[in-house]
Amino acid sequence: MTSFESVTLEVDDTTAAERFYTAIGLDTRLRLRASQAPTTGFRGFTLSLTVSQPSTVTAFFDAALDAGATALKPAAKSFWGYGGVVRAPDGTIWKIATSAKKDTGPATRRIDQMVLLLGAADVVATKRFYVGHGLTVAKSFGRKYVEFAATPSSPVKLALYGRRALAKDAGVPEDGSGSHRLVLGGTAGDFADPDGFAWEAASPVPAP
Repeated sequence: MTSFESVTLEVDDTTAAERFYTAIGLDTRLRLRASQAPTTGFRGFTLSLTVSQPSTVTAFFDAALDAGATALKPAAKSFWGYGGVVRAPDGTIWKIATSAKKDTGPATRRIDQMVLLLGAADVVATKRFYVGHGLTVAKSFGRKYVEFAATPSSPVKLALYGRRALAKDAGVPEDGSGSHRLVLGGTAGDFADPDGFAWEAASPVPAP
């Protein structure tokens, strides 16, 4: 089975990005690479952290702001739980959320799941493309959402979401151009998907 093994963020300043991701405890889950590739607006993807309770959402959210992130959606209650969205100093959009409505203990910095959501122009076509490249579908909701099976070695799950819906969920305009500033690592070699997301052969990221 083809597997998704790593996420590389392309950033203007690797030292500053390393400082930010270390401060919020994500440095072992990501790779960073220097890049000056032009990019404007929405980059077509978000990274999501799912945690156990609202106080843990707040802990991550506040740590991100203290480290230099910008709030796109303040952490707040909603019908599905509690969460918020920030933009990291390097431009990456992060959603931090829980389905729990109440705390059941003290806040922690434990991440239950990390998901890379790619905004697809046509979810069905992109799903078909990835299945053709050896990925296995774990969940699928028609033309709206697809989640691929993850291996134990992968620190991140991969999912597809409609680009417009993803931008709305992140609280940003859909428009964007230039580089995605993102490279996915896997066992299927080098290629680009229908939405221009680049893949390259990569060894697994060590488990945190």
